[in-house]
Amino acid sequence: MKKFTCVEDIGPLKEAIEEALEVKRNRFSYKHLGENKTLLMIFFNSSLRTRLSTQKAAMNLGMNVMVLDVNQGAWKLETERGVVMDGDKAEHLLEAIPVMGSYCDIIGVRSFASLKDRNEDYEERVIEQFIKYSGRPVFSMEAATRHPLQSFADLITIEEHKRTERPKVVLTWAPHPKALPQAVANSFAEWVTKGDYELVITHPKGYELDEKFTRGATIEYDQRKAFEGADFVYAKNWSAYEGENYGKVLSTDMDWIVDSEKMALTNNAFFMHCLPVRRNMIVTDEVIEAPTSLVIPEAANREISAQVVLKRMLEGLQ
Repeated sequence: MKKFTCVEDIGPLKEAIEEALEVKRNRFSYKHLGENKTLLMIFFNSSLRTRLSTQKAAMNLGMNVMVLDVNQGAWKLETERGVVMDGDKAEHLLEAIPVMGSYCDIIGVRSFASLKDRNEDYEERVIEQFIKYSGRPVFSMEAATRHPLQSFADLITIEEHKRTERPKVVLTWAPHPKALPQAVANSFAEWVTKGDYELVITHPKGYELDEKFTRGATIEYDQRKAFEGADFVYAKNWSAYEGENYGKVLSTDMDWIVDSEKMALTNNAFFMHCLPVRRNMIVTDEVIEAPTSLVIPEAANREISAQVVLKRMLEGLQ
């Protein structure tokens, strides 16, 4: 595996999930693969789960790990071509990337959407430059439009807890005080539809996602109707995608919070969220602390999804 940015890169999902469950049972069985190999993790944005889980996964495989926080532990990097670099950015990504590549064997990159220019965000300019110029296998630790390590972990979690072969999975928008990217929602929809679950996406009008991610899903604007008979409820906020509203907060309607009254409409559904979560805005305390809350097992599976990706990349280097 030379790159990992979307569901297509992982290959047949059933095989990937089976491999993930085997790795979870024997997570130190492949330490020989990472011996004398180095992972470089590059963060343009802050992280808790991604940083810890990916570093732990690399250590499970016997790798050396380096972590770079751009704009904190390095020069500020220019990403655009043709600019006169007379501002506060001292180094261009086009020089920095091959230098970084010379110090490692695999690169992980985390870079969020700016939410200012939709075309620029959806072209994934930062991670695509790493793929093009680093000379190393590159994987996404969240990019502008997708968060594939999270979505892979989400599917592992669903497979571990599903009570029926083809469960009903609901992705629900929930209110948030800030404008957030569409990456987690896009990626979750893409992976769940590829996994052949029943997916219903519910959100207020104006929060439609890019159709290339939601194709195969049912869009339902009535949240309570969407929750009926659900086996899994995945809550997430995202900002508007369409037209001139791109990146904007169109609503903070607290009626969209996930609470016990709505969860009672489900088939005793499991609650999921990628974390961090705004309690009593996205979800009530009662729901997130219920026995059916999977937010902690889901986060723990981030180690496993990262380890499968790193394992496959290391196998490609042998």
